[in-house]
Amino acid sequence: FGQPPGGPNWAPVPAPPSAGRGGPGLGALAIIGLLIALVAGGLGAGIVALSTGDRTADGGKVTFGGSGGNDNAPVQNRPPDSVAGVAQRVLPSVVMIRVSGPNGEDGAGTGFIVNDGYIITNNHVVSGLGSGASIRVVFNDKSSLPATIKGTDPSSDVAVIKPEGSHALPPLAIGDSDKLAVGDPVIAIGSPLGLQGSVTTGIVSSLNRAVPTRGEGGGESTVMNAIQTDAAINPGNSGGPLVDAKGRVIGMNTAILTGGADQQGSIGLGFAIPINQAKRVAQEIVNTGTVKQAKLGVLPDPQWQGGGARIMPQAVQGTAPVTKSGPADRAGIKPGDVITKVDGRPIENASDLIATIRSKAPGNVVKVTFLPGGKGQEKTVDVTLAAG
Repeated sequence: FGQPPGGPNWAPVPAPPSAGRGGPGLGALAIIGLLIALVAGGLGAGIVALSTGDRTADGGKVTFGGSGGNDNAPVQNRPPDSVAGVAQRVLPSVVMIRVSGPNGEDGAGTGFIVNDGYIITNNHVVSGLGSGASIRVVFNDKSSLPATIKGTDPSSDVAVIKPEGSHALPPLAIGDSDKLAVGDPVIAIGSPLGLQGSVTTGIVSSLNRAVPTRGEGGGESTVMNAIQTDAAINPGNSGGPLVDAKGRVIGMNTAILTGGADQQGSIGLGFAIPINQAKRVAQEIVNTGTVKQAKLGVLPDPQWQGGGARIMPQAVQGTAPVTKSGPADRAGIKPGDVITKVDGRPIENASDLIATIRSKAPGNVVKVTFLPGGKGQEKTVDVTLAAG
């Protein structure tokens, strides 16, 4: 179901623009670096001049203190529960993913290492340039390996890739996204605009946010049941981990709400796929090669504005509003009924219902609360979700 005209600019986090698409190329970055160097040099010259003019009569030198400027000193370990401590543990297992298309296009994103050397990322990171693209994984120490796609699931925007070669990097610890609470601190790690190993912090701003997204280049649309965060997420962060205060992955950074065509960066509204959902999809990709999504067996009305999600009252293009002998039908849910809650959580609209059901696994038993015909007394029934 599409968004109404004038709605928010939901979008997957795009890859950083290549030099050929108007983004800053190496030349521009070199100029920026040169300007920084010139400014630093000018400041340094000023300090030298002041120091020279302030020497004592006997020729003694003025010192400004400090540690002696030993740039080769090892980075000090930080407390394990600090942001720096978490970053030190997590960064080695986060990778930048470079994708090169057959016609010279390029893109980039992020991924993170899980068991058996697999890397989880977003489908739109590795599939955005088509089937003929090549993939290379850049590790935190700047070494790199080519990689192949193990499998993808466009409908959940999850992909699994495998480097062609060996590495000894540890998998990240996986948390439990079902145990998150609004206000929990989180850390996002990725490669925004190709700046590998960038770390930003924030909190869980909201949970169970129904976020409609679309694949790059007009790809398949979907609705995800997302974790909302104010941790800065920018182009290139897609597929990177959102971790909790202990460094456990609780989400995969996937989408941002932009300020329009002229403002594509972070405005403090980022969205991550809950790790429980991403992990389930990734495991199915690795173990079976296919992914089954949970189905309720209803067609919700995208135009309904009366609260909850109303089941379409009649067939749509030959498709029944309630699938015969499907989960909802067996539970007694009928066309025109309004679903108000799933597992006790209020449902706002059709997108919210779709996202909520998609976050479940086939075979899960959920409690669905609905108003028969949209009025009267609410009923609650147990529904076993089907696979589709």
